[in-house]
Amino acid sequence: MNTPVVVVDYDPQWSILYKKEKAEILRVIGDKVVAIEHIGSTAVPGLGAKPIIDIMTAVRHLSDADQCIQPLESIGYEYLPEPETQIPEWRYFRKGPQKAHRHLHMVELTSDFWRRVLLFRDYLRSHPRIAREYYDLKKQLATERGLDRKDYTDAKTAFIRSIIARAQTHSTPKS
Repeated sequence: MNTPVVVVDYDPQWSILYKKEKAEILRVIGDKVVAIEHIGSTAVPGLGAKPIIDIMTAVRHLSDADQCIQPLESIGYEYLPEPETQIPEWRYFRKGPQKAHRHLHMVELTSDFWRRVLLFRDYLRSHPRIAREYYDLKKQLATERGLDRKDYTDAKTAFIRSIIARAQTHSTPKS
């Protein structure tokens, strides 16, 4: 069943939920995790979002993800292998709905995925006006396309890519 996309105002509890979830994740797979970050719109203060806590963990080698499946299942995560057909360098887990769903993204620390996601998040954190534009876009798309999650997500892609390109330009050292 495809539930409608709902974008809500920013909730300061999101960062608290992330910290609690981070502790649980590290308790069961901390020996495999080399970095962990709160990502997505819930990680940007003031930015409204779907109430989903996105967490990105980095492992040294993607093969380490296989050893994380059972421990993550023990704390309520479900491993979904289907997305790997589209993005082979990414492992995806989900958990919910206790106050907010959790999505866990697992990639290698050296991956382009890791770098791009953090560039986008950090750019929005340091540019509140752009974050507001993104929020307005998401609210509009939730109204217009919210009955089709894939369509909603696809419609955000051009904006996200433009921000990542801007962030790359700003983070590139000048010679």
